[in-house]
Amino acid sequence: MRVKMVKDVKRDMSGGLSTRGAAGLLALVVFAWGTNWPVTRTIVHEMPPLWATAIRCMIAAAGLAPLLWAQGDFIIPKRGDMPVVLCTSVLHLVAFSALVAAGLQFVPAGRAIVLGYTTPIWVAIGASIFLSEAISARRAIGIGCGIAGLAVIFNPATLNWSDRNALYGSGLILIAAFCWAGNIVYVRAHRWISTPFQLVFWQVLLAAALLSVLAWFTEGAPHIAWTPRLAALMLYSGIVCTAFANWAMTMVNRSLPAVTTSLCLLATPLLGIVSATVLLGEPLEPSLFLAMTLIIGGIALGAIGGGSSQVASSARV
Repeated sequence: MRVKMVKDVKRDMSGGLSTRGAAGLLALVVFAWGTNWPVTRTIVHEMPPLWATAIRCMIAAAGLAPLLWAQGDFIIPKRGDMPVVLCTSVLHLVAFSALVAAGLQFVPAGRAIVLGYTTPIWVAIGASIFLSEAISARRAIGIGCGIAGLAVIFNPATLNWSDRNALYGSGLILIAAFCWAGNIVYVRAHRWISTPFQLVFWQVLLAAALLSVLAWFTEGAPHIAWTPRLAALMLYSGIVCTAFANWAMTMVNRSLPAVTTSLCLLATPLLGIVSATVLLGEPLEPSLFLAMTLIIGGIALGAIGGGSSQVASSARV
């Protein structure tokens, strides 16, 4: 079956995939994005978060360049696309990624995943304010479910409010979700000249440069004790979870309906929680699953109600 999927992918590199090939790639994307949360938590305990994010972007850029070149999609961004390159680099790849990496130093990966996946809630609210998108009854119920899930996370019975580190880390990741949502709202309003995938290399490259400067002035020169394990984790995060996953989602989006893709991507946070338990030994907290159920249920309502592109964008890490 694996051989069949690989053949499907190779046969259709320049166009759509077969349904089986697209489903296989989508499963790999869900696995990559889900496991990237505990991988990132492990990395930031061995190196400073800003340098970790900067190096991840450098690796991703090195992986994306040959992919784009092989498909004939390597371009110089047009002037009209420069704002979206800058916005995505600053709000998503720099602010979101760096804040999540910093927050993961203080909170478990499972809790971070739940907080990070509140993004579609803020996207729906932001799109209503800035893009004049109507909030349907179905989407309003979804937003309510998401906020209820957030209330479960911050309930004093499940979060120790006297633990400053827990509050600080949770706050960082919630701010990261706001930044990501702001980027998504802007991206939805942008008038594209090139395709999103054609611009992703430049977004990642710019992010790597900005993060390196920030890291140098805030964390100092990198003093990293490289080990084979740390190098493998960084390569996995940069190549598999970023470069490969972005290419794979481009191929999947050409071949599967948006609602199908969005609903399947909702498995990402669930896999993230499970992988955090398996890889990091984090406990499976009932309150965490309740919060995730409410948030995922709310996102699913938005997807079925016409917000599928929002959900697909919000699945990335």
